[in-house]
Amino acid sequence: MSRTSRPRRMAAGLSAIALACVSLGAATTAQADPAPGPLMNYVVNTKATPGHVRKTEDAVKAAGGTVLVSYKQLGVVIAQSTNPDFKTKVRSVRDVQSVGATRTAAVSEGPGGLNSNDLAEATPVADPREGEQWDMVQIKADQAHAITDGSRKVLVGINDSGVDDTHPDLAPNFDAADSVSCVNNGVPDTTAGAWRPTTSAHGTHVAGTVAAARNGVGIVGVAPGVRIASVKVVNDAGYIYPEYSICGIVWAAQHRMAITNHSYFIDPYEFWCKDNGDQGAVQEAVRRAYAWATGQGTLSVAAAGNSNYDLSNKTTDSNSPNDSTAVTRTINNDCLDMPTELPGVITVASTTQAGAKSSFSNFGLNKIDVAAPGSSILSTVPGGYAKFSGTSMASPHVAGIAALMKSTHPWWGPRDIERALHREADDTACPTTPDPRCTGTPTNNAFYGEGIADALDAVTP
Repeated sequence: MSRTSRPRRMAAGLSAIALACVSLGAATTAQADPAPGPLMNYVVNTKATPGHVRKTEDAVKAAGGTVLVSYKQLGVVIAQSTNPDFKTKVRSVRDVQSVGATRTAAVSEGPGGLNSNDLAEATPVADPREGEQWDMVQIKADQAHAITDGSRKVLVGINDSGVDDTHPDLAPNFDAADSVSCVNNGVPDTTAGAWRPTTSAHGTHVAGTVAAARNGVGIVGVAPGVRIASVKVVNDAGYIYPEYSICGIVWAAQHRMAITNHSYFIDPYEFWCKDNGDQGAVQEAVRRAYAWATGQGTLSVAAAGNSNYDLSNKTTDSNSPNDSTAVTRTINNDCLDMPTELPGVITVASTTQAGAKSSFSNFGLNKIDVAAPGSSILSTVPGGYAKFSGTSMASPHVAGIAALMKSTHPWWGPRDIERALHREADDTACPTTPDPRCTGTPTNNAFYGEGIADALDAVTP
């Protein structure tokens, strides 16, 4: 269908109706537009071709919407509208495959618009608080550092709440040129400092675990020789909406980030269900974004979640939506915790210092890829250091190990690194005191997946 054929047909139809009414002597009045509703954001999915995306943009505008961002490589348009009939109007267009609201509460950020293969040698310097980092011992990062700290050619994206690049342990490895904020309706903002944290230390803590520098200050990260960039996807209220996450992963792939860490689930649903109109459309848009990034050479590593939930046996969800009023609903395994359950994303569970599953960690047979330390982890925060717990803390350990793998094998792509993470993880059996939730074998089970991730093997030829 051409860009103008539908408006022409509509105009012709209206003219015919008007003439018929006049011939009957009836009074005619224009149908009033619906009263504006709340400002909402939407994903609109179409085929990944320039022509289909252009027609979808036209459909958005014709329905009273604004195009915020278009991803021609994904066939995804991020749109905004106050028209309560927006979804209905856009869904009626032939080129549109699906439409879904990205949240249940009104948009709070306001209207938007377009706007070397050599390895770094480890040094004998000991950082003052390195001895408190039991987590590095568990994954053998301390031994790996005797071989290499990683390559400066490897860039890791910290897709989180922002990174404090002024922190003395992060400044040496920070890449401001490739950093961005995505929290204004998913529109990339490269204003200097837009990617810094404003209300949360979370991203700075994650960044320290990945790549705190070996500089005689504070702590040392898993891969202290690689570079990091801040990809801010968490707004000041703590929400990570789909358009933020899509913006972040596309940006990371476009800027050749070999590894990205995602210590979050996409709001407002803990699980996005394929058979729900809005949620299904969002699930598809996000899936496309992460699949495209993987194809571009970016490996995504994500936290399994902190609900002590069996991801392989989903039954109910009582925590969603979290931006309005949560309700208890029945769910199934087609409902995904995103991005951690998307194909090609490395799902990381959390362990304690004793090597047990952290009490809060999600689990699930053939859902968990590997496990890593996540209980009481010392890392960087703005102005100093702190201990945090969560699968959010486990995931960056694995992102750091993946960065060491990429440093050691620069020709490896995401699938190569994924296979190596599985192959080289230390097999960890279920608890000796039987726990019926821990199903599987010593080499692959619901609590640890393929085992506890191993940094030493990552750098050993």
